[in-house]
Amino acid sequence: MKIAFGAVLFGATMLALPVQADVVHGVWQTQPDDKGQIGHVRISDCGAALCGTIVRAYDKTGNEITTKNVGKQIVSKMTPTAGGAYEGRVLVPKFNRSLNGKMEVKGKRLKISGCLLGICNSRTWIRVN
Repeated sequence: MKIAFGAVLFGATMLALPVQADVVHGVWQTQPDDKGQIGHVRISDCGAALCGTIVRAYDKTGNEITTKNVGKQIVSKMTPTAGGAYEGRVLVPKFNRSLNGKMEVKGKRLKISGCLLGICNSRTWIRVN
């Protein structure tokens, strides 16, 4: 009887847990920019939302470099919508413009997208850790 009760309790507990989407927290590597440079962006909690800050940058040969973008928050106010998707703000460093954006995590890939003056674009980042 104890085993049956334990199995029922375990089953009921598992049903009560929310379905967990892929985790977005961590460090993500951007796609190369026009100069071939990449950045590492740390996504973490920022109050009730998520934020992402460039923590490192690398040139096209893979050497770490110092740029004015290191330390900039390029993802902000991201709140979950459904199944690994988020909506908030994205900074485009090239234009120094913040715009409405979305991100969606699927395994080790994070798709970032946004539109500026009707022109939409997306980038796929890869999980570093």
